[in-house]
Amino acid sequence: MKLKSNLTDRDYDFLIDTVSPEVRDKQQLRRVIKEDDDVRNTYLTDEKVFRRILGDEDMFLHVSPALFFEVLLRRAVADLEEIGYTLEKTRHMKIPIFDSNQVRDLLAQEDLLLYLADMLSSFTKIESHVMYVKMREGILEKIRFNNMDIHSLMRFCNAVENEIQLALYKRIADICLFILGIFPDSIEPGYRYPSSGQLRPLFRGKPRLSPEDYETEGRKFYKLAAEHQAAKELDLSEIFETLHEHFIQLKKPLNFIADHYLQYTRNKLFI
Repeated sequence: MKLKSNLTDRDYDFLIDTVSPEVRDKQQLRRVIKEDDDVRNTYLTDEKVFRRILGDEDMFLHVSPALFFEVLLRRAVADLEEIGYTLEKTRHMKIPIFDSNQVRDLLAQEDLLLYLADMLSSFTKIESHVMYVKMREGILEKIRFNNMDIHSLMRFCNAVENEIQLALYKRIADICLFILGIFPDSIEPGYRYPSSGQLRPLFRGKPRLSPEDYETEGRKFYKLAAEHQAAKELDLSEIFETLHEHFIQLKKPLNFIADHYLQYTRNKLFI
């Protein structure tokens, strides 16, 4: 399945105004950019576009999150290829790993890059939900949660109808990849005390998740998503399988984006 770009007409106009402001027939150029992937990617990777989207703190008033994150992902791939390595962070050090070519090859898959852009976009707005969970025969409990509440989402997986499970599997796995990619430094302080290294006590019975736990759960739920019948019918199994197999490599461009492009703004971008 070929994923479709979520760019809006306003996004295309932004690209044209930034890269080709002198063009008179902007409607015709917009059609060309939409229809020709090579032209589209040339505009999305233009240096002027990259500088402009990072130079305005209120950029989401002018472009969609889909455009914003697609531009950053494409730039990250190019910058990582030039650097030649990625960094693996441990509690005490950063280790260079010479796998930037693997990251480049993965994100050369257009569907995968668009999936990641859409995934990052989904975290710019946290939505609240209400779910009725069957506690026992004839008894339903009304539970409120938001779509970043990974523990609740995990708990609900076996309590919902089969057709809803795919969305839960996907969201759980996406949360794990998002946290490890964009906010990896938020995990350890919630998992262990920084000074002593001792594990923190459980909070309201919720299990602590270490970086390794996020990786394990993320890979597990992408695998469950890949094997779900609805994913097969939607032709999404291959994408989920790739996310499962290359989970660690695919967090690398997100780490790079967080460290190099969003180091001062990520807390404002993601609610």
